[in-house]
Amino acid sequence: MQKIKNIIFDYGNVIFNLDFQKAEQGWNQLGINNAADFFGHKQQDEIFDKFDRGEVSADEFRDYIRQKSGNAALTDEQINAAWNSMLLGIEPGNHELLLDLKKKYRTFLLSNINAIHYDYIMDYLKNDFGFDGNQHLFEKAYYSHLTGKRKPEARIFEQVLQENNLNPAETLFIDDSPQHLAGAEKLGIQTFLMTKPDSIQQFFKRTGL
Repeated sequence: MQKIKNIIFDYGNVIFNLDFQKAEQGWNQLGINNAADFFGHKQQDEIFDKFDRGEVSADEFRDYIRQKSGNAALTDEQINAAWNSMLLGIEPGNHELLLDLKKKYRTFLLSNINAIHYDYIMDYLKNDFGFDGNQHLFEKAYYSHLTGKRKPEARIFEQVLQENNLNPAETLFIDDSPQHLAGAEKLGIQTFLMTKPDSIQQFFKRTGL
């Protein structure tokens, strides 16, 4: 990795820990029998892509879950709990690292997220850290449900590059999904695949960036 001036961070399993199996278990408990095919790290029902782009509302998403489960009596709270069960939290030290990196690089957040997860995480950041969102940790944060675009679509990477006048050759993108890295690489962005048990703290200590 040469001449890195800008760093774009994914959120889930890079900064904020996720457990996809917990979500699969949650959907299964609600009556969705093919939960692994319905939602997973590498494949998912199209409703999740639409929800990520903000093309469906939280209410429409929950109605879809009721339809898929065959249980019209499922409450909003039950569905939210199942969906949010995958959200584990922030590793100690990650926020401090991000603040240090912001002093050395232009840093950005680029997250595929949806309204339910966004609300849960904003509450978590406020309650556990006293933060009003992630804005102070980055120069700018991009959330898919607010932009109408999601990774690995080229247009979301192009938006980040163009709005901030970033040279892709001088930009590093860190994500836990190979398909998302491939989308960035097509535009000339340098990439790193974050794979557990590796962490951003270990990565930056190891590389000296």
